[in-house]
Amino acid sequence: MIKNFIDKKEYEYYEDASLKKYNTYRIDCKCKYLIFPGNKDEFRDLIKYLVLHDEKFLVLGNGSNVIFLNDYYDGVVILLNKLNDLRIDGEDIEVGAGYSLQRLAVETSTLGLEGLEFATGIPGFVGASVAMNAGAYQSSLSDVVTSVEVLNSDFEFVTMSNKELEFAYRDSFFKHHPNYFVVSVCMKLKQGDKQELLERISNRRVRRLESQPLDMPSAGSVFRNPEGMHAWMLIDDLGLKGFTIGGAQVSLKHANFIVNTGNATGKEIVQVIDRVKEEVMETYHVELVLEQIIIE
Repeated sequence: MIKNFIDKKEYEYYEDASLKKYNTYRIDCKCKYLIFPGNKDEFRDLIKYLVLHDEKFLVLGNGSNVIFLNDYYDGVVILLNKLNDLRIDGEDIEVGAGYSLQRLAVETSTLGLEGLEFATGIPGFVGASVAMNAGAYQSSLSDVVTSVEVLNSDFEFVTMSNKELEFAYRDSFFKHHPNYFVVSVCMKLKQGDKQELLERISNRRVRRLESQPLDMPSAGSVFRNPEGMHAWMLIDDLGLKGFTIGGAQVSLKHANFIVNTGNATGKEIVQVIDRVKEEVMETYHVELVLEQIIIE
């Protein structure tokens, strides 16, 4: 039984824990167990136990790209907040999967290191952000990641090079191999002008504040941009800004954001997503691809 295992190993854990503060939509969902491994070996041992005992589980980053469909997740949720070591050696970065990508981007830019300033508006953790190849402003993590330490399907720690990670637009090896997990990441940045970098970050933050609903719970861009198009423009042209089901609303500020106006459920958010997809398909014959992950 999982409880005996985590008690014996002295993991930090919580039963019937609320995940509301661990997802940026602020969906009120509970889980059977919420566990915080203290280091990568504890993480490996936990994953091995869960897989070998056929236990349902989810490894969650900052919850900035997920939709909990139901009000209860009947399984184990693992948070990697404690895998947050950081080493900066000149232009070389080694960072744990549970480190804030936003924080890393600001810290490296403040040191005059160029390459991550695009990520100051991305609220995810490093591991999950690498797995989805997060990006902005025509840049992405695949531009700076050199290698990743991975827990593989044989419960071994191995190193995978950038080339082996099969990076593509909002895609990577990890999205097609869910039994592999990012543990730590190595990146190569370059020397830049500190003042220029900080000015660029500041200007982009002002633009985000003007154009995105940063004052409301959301999970960022809902849909990928179709080739040669902007998802927000298709949605906006259909007059869907403000379309609401329950507490879920297409943002009045940015049409490719869905916001939680109060107590939105995962089901309501997905219903809004489905309605938007249907109308875009019906009018433009374009299939919008969801960037966010629905957790059942």
